[in-house]
Amino acid sequence: MKTGAGSHVIVAVHITDRIKHAIEVQQILTAYGAHIKTRIGLHETDGGASSPNGIVILEMVGDDDKRFGILEELNTVDGVEAKVLVFSH
Repeated sequence: MKTGAGSHVIVAVHITDRIKHAIEVQQILTAYGAHIKTRIGLHETDGGASSPNGIVILEMVGDDDKRFGILEELNTVDGVEAKVLVFSH
């Protein structure tokens, strides 16, 4: 996918069984760390216990190879689904 220089690329990541997949997901996020401008993590809590599922929202910067490469890598992890949203100006 090609985007313009002024585009905002948002990657939404749904993670099931966060404890099982956290290390592999974190390794990918670290590898792309220089291209993640904003990272927001969301998960349910119930009386102090965290939900096994969660969502991470990433605002990506840099060239399209990096902004969309993370999407491909995250989708190779079992129990992880990543989607992209592009706002063009």
